[in-house]
Amino acid sequence: MTAPAGGYAARERGNASDGAGAVILAACAIWSLISAAGRETRPEGVLLALLAVAAGFACGRICGTLLPVATATATAVAALVMALLSRSSGMPGATAAVDIAPGHTGAAAALLVLAAGAACCAAAAARRAPLRLTLRLLAFGTACAALTMRSVAGFVAALGVLLCSLAAARMRRRLLGLAGFALVTALVVGASWAVAEEALPDGLMISLEGQLTGNRVLLWQDAVTLAKEQPVLGVGPDRFAEMSPTAQQTLSDGKPHSAPLQQAAEQGVVGVTLLGAAFGWLLYVLWRSPRSTAVVLTAGAALTALAALASVGNALSFTPVTAGAGLLAGLASARLPMGDGRAASDPAGAADGTRTEGDEDAGRSAHGTRTTAERGPRADHTPL
Repeated sequence: MTAPAGGYAARERGNASDGAGAVILAACAIWSLISAAGRETRPEGVLLALLAVAAGFACGRICGTLLPVATATATAVAALVMALLSRSSGMPGATAAVDIAPGHTGAAAALLVLAAGAACCAAAAARRAPLRLTLRLLAFGTACAALTMRSVAGFVAALGVLLCSLAAARMRRRLLGLAGFALVTALVVGASWAVAEEALPDGLMISLEGQLTGNRVLLWQDAVTLAKEQPVLGVGPDRFAEMSPTAQQTLSDGKPHSAPLQQAAEQGVVGVTLLGAAFGWLLYVLWRSPRSTAVVLTAGAALTALAALASVGNALSFTPVTAGAGLLAGLASARLPMGDGRAASDPAGAADGTRTEGDEDAGRSAHGTRTTAERGPRADHTPL
């Protein structure tokens, strides 16, 4: 009775994490409506992004249970193709009011990161070595595609995901890696806020302004000013373009090009807290995932790279990016197929995340090599 009890406990933990995610996403939607109440605001963009994340996550859970490698590979190819096509036709699903090419470049870089993460997740879940090599070459090609789009940040982020995936194949404890991803995200967000506050040393400020452009730094400073004026409710969803002097005086898409700063300006401190809670929930879901540690840490690396890009750009203003993030998280946290002996035969491994790349095949082999006595009497045999 130990194995079924362990599997039941793992399902209960999965249900609890799913319930927590539903509560957090619902709270984000409700707060966007509260901050928009009584004002000329447009919360539709926020609601669309939340819907895209939820839909992508549910789709990833379903397809990841049925065809994990095929779905992850198809996701990687689709994201890569969409990023390459965005150079000529623009990025579909933009929630910004105006189509601006620089914003599309940031979204394309985010799609390339998701493509690299999906390809590496597929490689970590694949059984055969040639297929793993092919998928990792696809991830490397995705990183190189960022250079053709003149996106150094996209190249560094996608290459970082690939390197993290290679390192994750040798790790047995996922909690430390996920904690490191959370710390990196916090540091990037803190650095963007420090740049907006001009709290960094002069030499470092000048160097960062050269990389970020002066116009973006001015947008960040406007966001911080608006956040201080309306610290609780913010100025309202999608009102940054109306309230920012820099956005009004320059050609802009009406976004501060930083998801945390945009939340702070438009939805106050509560909005920023909910955004952080949503990211923390994704990491928690990965920690409790029944998938191998290599798959979990690869997905965590991709989501962390996406969070870093979103902290210095407007990647989350595009529906394909938010849907892709949810899809990748769903794939990496999908439940194991019915009849797979991994969860039932080793429930402790599912709880503490000690399975590594290759353990999925080992679990199947162990499950399939039990003796007849260990399996017990067949269902169609009636003992005398």
